[in-house]
Amino acid sequence: MSILPREVAQGWIERWDRQQEGYLPDREERFTALIDAVEAGAGRPDPLVLDLGCGPGSLAARLVDRVPGARVVAIDADPLLLALGRASHAGRPELRFEDLDLRTPGWAAALRLDRQADVAVSTTALHWLPEPALRTMFAELHGVLRPGGLFLNGDHFDVQDVSPGLARLEEEIRRRATRRRFSGGMPENWREWWDAVTADPALDAARYERERRVAGADHHGSESSHLSAHVEALRAAGFSEIGTLWQNGDNRLLCALRA
Repeated sequence: MSILPREVAQGWIERWDRQQEGYLPDREERFTALIDAVEAGAGRPDPLVLDLGCGPGSLAARLVDRVPGARVVAIDADPLLLALGRASHAGRPELRFEDLDLRTPGWAAALRLDRQADVAVSTTALHWLPEPALRTMFAELHGVLRPGGLFLNGDHFDVQDVSPGLARLEEEIRRRATRRRFSGGMPENWREWWDAVTADPALDAARYERERRVAGADHHGSESSHLSAHVEALRAAGFSEIGTLWQNGDNRLLCALRA
């Protein structure tokens, strides 16, 4: 496999961040709240943090920048996004990328951690998991987190199943915020970014591997977007206190404590 130049990877990650902000106009604010919670709740200056569904490492990089003593194990199953993250952050021993599928039982043991993790984080990723896989994943996560450890998940969580009126208002708040921020025109969207990055010959090897995996995947979009599904799955896995630390419309930072 050819070596991906760091500047090429960084350029694609910058474009990734811009297109993500089109869906999340307050993305950086949510990152800040999440990392504040890591600093306040990890219980030590050198926390071991798992980033679940890390993508190209946008959150992981911000976390190690702000918490210099942290070690982050960033986990994803997309070879193209992992290639970008590894190339962009090569030479940073505090940030390690792992190619693992959170839907496959045994992912936690495959990490071969030298101790239990203090915190697990995720942003805009776990809604892709079907509810049965979400429950199984949370059960494994409970086992790999230390007692008193934190799980922090930033995502769009809707309450349509229990409060349809509130759900409509929350979604409208997000839409209005997006229109205000991008009044001069929306950035490139998710599909446009993927079309562009997969046309870059520097990423041919990662693209071929991604196409091979996606061809056999059972993936249908946002599988578990309801807040209730995540809360119930966390409770079933043995997490104790579960609640929202930060919210703007349907954009929430959900927190759970490991009993």
